[in-house]
Amino acid sequence: MTLWLVRSGKYGERESVALDNGLAVIGWDNVPDLEAIKTREELYATLETNYPDEKGKTLSNWESQLWPFAHIMAKGDLVVMPLKTRAAVAIGRVAGPYKYRTDHGEIRHTRAVEWLTEVPRSAFAQDLLYSFGSFMTVCRVHRNDAEVRVTSVLNGKGDPALSGKLGSANGLPGPKKQADSVASADDVASPVDLVQVADDAIRAKIATAFKGHKLSTLVGAILETQGYRVVVSPPGADGGVDIVAGKGPLGFDPPRLVVQVKSQDTSTDVTVLRELQGVMRQFSAEQGLLVAWGGVTKALAKEAQRLFFEIRIWDAGEVVRAVQQSYEHLSEDVQADLPLKRIWVLAEQE
Repeated sequence: MTLWLVRSGKYGERESVALDNGLAVIGWDNVPDLEAIKTREELYATLETNYPDEKGKTLSNWESQLWPFAHIMAKGDLVVMPLKTRAAVAIGRVAGPYKYRTDHGEIRHTRAVEWLTEVPRSAFAQDLLYSFGSFMTVCRVHRNDAEVRVTSVLNGKGDPALSGKLGSANGLPGPKKQADSVASADDVASPVDLVQVADDAIRAKIATAFKGHKLSTLVGAILETQGYRVVVSPPGADGGVDIVAGKGPLGFDPPRLVVQVKSQDTSTDVTVLRELQGVMRQFSAEQGLLVAWGGVTKALAKEAQRLFFEIRIWDAGEVVRAVQQSYEHLSEDVQADLPLKRIWVLAEQE
């Protein structure tokens, strides 16, 4: 069994198509049907023809990704898709052969995948998240018992590296050797999304420094930097609302906002969203914010689309982005608990 990383667009633009239709999908729309290309040499020549302005090194890199997607990935292999639209990773199994499609807009190159679950990025230790942060669209992940650990998470046992029990998972299927040269996320030369690596580290720090009710305090501090007068409910029963906020000197001015904060790592379901709607009516609030640290279920995400002008959802990724945007205006106490430094990195590898 091999573990594959397959991305669905730099900005997650193909994620919904992939998840809703049981597919792994990639770009390279100018490349014809890969099933008709029988050798790697023929694939490279096709890339040269269709992308004449690209360097040979780039074409070789693309060939090392397209070939396994069409000809090496096997039914039953594991697939992980780090999501861009939320702080989660989708896990599935390859369910069928490569197919060239014309029924999904510009998407052409697909693989049938049975998507089995979504887990928050916090379900994996940092070394796996580092591998998942490769800039490549298609690659194999095998270092540090990756296949074993993803299988363990899929089976509901968690990443053994997080509990210090990695050795106990060795009874699970191990990595499958590849005779063909394929792109690997674990290659030393493989570029890594440093922004995502940094975001994961910040998320992990928030999870420990602002655990439980303290997450409400952090969210309240963020809202204060946005000009809200904020009241955070004390720990304990909160009556369905963790924060009330409003604009103006006394907080009386619109928009009036109520916030529900769910700090657990598990996905929040649609009942919480409906409870928030009820609380909004009780407080005569025009807007609501649901902070779901562990992400949300598909049903909640779908319902939230309908309520776009009424309710917003923040998962762990959105909290991290909000912290980054407001950090310079947060209090010294918050900054002491969450020490961050802005740095510059080269973006050439993107």
